[in-house]
Amino acid sequence: MESSTASTTAPDTDGSASTTGPLPTEASVVIIGAGVMGAAIAFHLAERGVEDIVIVERDTPGAGSTSKAAGGVRCQFSDEVNIALAARGLEVLRNFEADFGNDIDLVSNGYLFLLDSDECARTFAENVALQQRMGLDSRMLTLAEVAELAPFVNTEGLVAGAYNPGDGHCTPEAVVAGFVTAARERGVTVVKHCEVTGFDTGGGTGRRATSVITNQGTINCEQVVVAAGAWSGPIGDMAGVDLPVKPLRREIMVSEPVDFDTSRMPFTIDFTTSYYVHPEGAGLLFGCPDEVDDWSFNDKRDPNWLATLAEHIEARTPELGDVEAKHGWAGLYEMTPDHNALIGEAEELPGFFYACGFSGHGFLMGPAVGEVVADIMTGRTPFVDVSPLDKRRFTTTGLRKELNVI
Repeated sequence: MESSTASTTAPDTDGSASTTGPLPTEASVVIIGAGVMGAAIAFHLAERGVEDIVIVERDTPGAGSTSKAAGGVRCQFSDEVNIALAARGLEVLRNFEADFGNDIDLVSNGYLFLLDSDECARTFAENVALQQRMGLDSRMLTLAEVAELAPFVNTEGLVAGAYNPGDGHCTPEAVVAGFVTAARERGVTVVKHCEVTGFDTGGGTGRRATSVITNQGTINCEQVVVAAGAWSGPIGDMAGVDLPVKPLRREIMVSEPVDFDTSRMPFTIDFTTSYYVHPEGAGLLFGCPDEVDDWSFNDKRDPNWLATLAEHIEARTPELGDVEAKHGWAGLYEMTPDHNALIGEAEELPGFFYACGFSGHGFLMGPAVGEVVADIMTGRTPFVDVSPLDKRRFTTTGLRKELNVI
């Protein structure tokens, strides 16, 4: 479907161009959300020959949960589908600079989970066995091996570790910029500061997603994709589609440069408490939950959070207790009842697709999910069957628990 209006472009803060002309009134596909998920879906749709794709973003590309992620990329999951998505996503990220021209600061020092109970260790051992069967280099570690790999960790109370040397972390904004730029080069229109306010679904028994209504105007379209992270639930409500996604605040602190070598330091997670730390430039990046979970769209920093973080640092990594805070931020996880994503087409509204609810692991899976969703929308067979992640599972097969979430 051809757009009825032309648009011009200008430099944007993410290094790409931004739409400055009028909102297109026609599109083949409207994607809601310009984080890693929406940008990757747009890129892969354009790669498959789909034309007249429009991304609408209530802020600027990557300004939502993607830019506030810790940047971790790992394959250590308990669900086969998640392992496959993560492995493909990490493969894309390893080749990202060569394929997209963006240096994403990928550091592959591995992911280390610290385990403090025999039950937890048994569960992780089962997950590691599954990961190994799927070709990954995951392994269980003894406490002596944990101490050698991460000498800054207080191993008191721990029973084991789980480690994959191929995991790591990178810069989320750089990944978004790469996908957005590549999508625009293939004809995709990205409209900033464009908030969705409703949908036209035709009404009656023949309901179908036919128009997206925004604060800048209405776009008539053939297909809609909701990739709006924590905001996906309210957007689904506008269309009469139940997307069980709720926001959960998480906060991060980055330290001043440290005076010791972090070149081999893994992304280290105390699994029971969800406290984590990894190198970030010349400093360190720390994260942990609020003392009391905030299930709202409040992404303001909690003045009491640093005290909570300090307690975790003292308990599990006391050698890092003298680092000085430089800056920090809060962001929103997009949580589902079983900590697994929602990927599919709404049964109650044909043409309405969704890729959301990744419960803290959306950034690392985004590059792969973009490929999968583009295949589903164009009638191709994806590299992995994601039908178990269709939202209908909540009324048919039931919860599909992902155990390795923090």
